[in-house]
Amino acid sequence: MRIVLGAVIASFVVFFLLPIVWLLLAGTKDARSLLLENPMSFGSLEQLAANWEQLFSFQNGIFLTWIGNSALYSFGALVITLIVSVPAGYALALGNFKGRKALLLVTLIVMLIPNTALVLPIFLELSAVKLIGSPLAVILPFSFFPFGVYLTYIYFSTAVSRDLLDAARIDGASELRVFAQVAMPLAAPVIALVGFFSFTGNWNNYFLPFLMVGGKNVPVQVGLANLLSNVPQFNPTTATSIVIELPTLALATLLSVAPIVIIFLFSQRFLVDGMTAGGTKG
Repeated sequence: MRIVLGAVIASFVVFFLLPIVWLLLAGTKDARSLLLENPMSFGSLEQLAANWEQLFSFQNGIFLTWIGNSALYSFGALVITLIVSVPAGYALALGNFKGRKALLLVTLIVMLIPNTALVLPIFLELSAVKLIGSPLAVILPFSFFPFGVYLTYIYFSTAVSRDLLDAARIDGASELRVFAQVAMPLAAPVIALVGFFSFTGNWNNYFLPFLMVGGKNVPVQVGLANLLSNVPQFNPTTATSIVIELPTLALATLLSVAPIVIIFLFSQRFLVDGMTAGGTKG
């Protein structure tokens, strides 16, 4: 049994780890060595510097602009998401008002609808108010995060003691103060979890920004497609003055996911607490 389990784990490690190792090493090579030499070998620091220079000189350093756009859209939407999702989940879990169950049902239904199915109506709505092409055309749809509402609803329903909240009310605290000074500190793990899922989904989103903004306003995921179109191996008919080599594209891909990895490494303790918080009643 242990041999079988070890073989399965080893297979998963090879399947998931090898592409990451290849991506880390690809940026240190030139195009010829990437295709002809050992794929798991290290190139050179000089070639890494050359690929870095080519990437950041592409269209006058537009790669940094793409990264800045992604940060603006993702962090802007994250702030709105937390401001809306956490109070909404708290109200659905602990409130008692007319239409509460209907709102929860709608939240669950919207969670099941594919995001691509909502792009067309969102595009028409934003077009009607003349926001297409502006940062708000990406930030506002990104802020719509029903999964975050549901996560906070589950947390407040299972992991926060109602007696503790009632004790604060008996002491004279208003409902707003109970939420801000009692419920919010207790909900720090799930808030971190909602924030991470929101930021990750928004940073990696391609289809919505591709339709909503253009030119220099695109985020890095759309920008990578622009780089891809300048790689001869993928687009033999490219006629641009700057040709992007495969190692440079690999380096750009690595840099595009680096913010997600960094945020995960610094917040993993809160993420684990958030994912296990609803397992026991507080």
